[in-house]
Amino acid sequence: MSRLKKNFYARETVIVAKDLLGCVLCRKYQNNILKGIIVETEAYTQDEPSCHAYNGPTKRSLPLFGEPGLSYVYFTYGMHYCLNVVTDKKNFGSAVLIRALEPLSKLAKTNGPALLCKALNITTDLNEISLTVDDSPLWIEKKTICDFDVVQTTRIGITKAKDYPWRFYIKNNPFVSKK
Repeated sequence: MSRLKKNFYARETVIVAKDLLGCVLCRKYQNNILKGIIVETEAYTQDEPSCHAYNGPTKRSLPLFGEPGLSYVYFTYGMHYCLNVVTDKKNFGSAVLIRALEPLSKLAKTNGPALLCKALNITTDLNEISLTVDDSPLWIEKKTICDFDVVQTTRIGITKAKDYPWRFYIKNNPFVSKK
């Protein structure tokens, strides 16, 4: 297992979003390791209004201002969880939303941020944990596949700053979420 370290996440958010494609999201749950290849991501920074950090630190957004490599899991629409990975530097609110996975273990649907959280049992119990420490129940491993084309396009599912081309996905991957 080759877990990504803090220095991987301590870079510009858009670069990390692209570089996470092909890496493997892992979740230890009930003595099982659930895994999926990251096939779609979106970048968010405090400089744009669709980011939860845009208005500065709040109780909800505080993890976004933490150390690179922390998880930011939030509850949305009163029924869904979404997983983000904190990036860049401490005190600069930014993260990458993990939008879709290609399952490597027996998982339910993972072609959307809420679906992958449901399949891997990711809830706010995993908010603000380090993905880089050895005993973490949630981590990301280095790329398992490298030979793919990346599509860069505008983000989806948001109303503000939706024209930013900060969504990345593996071209022709059947597990990418639908618009």
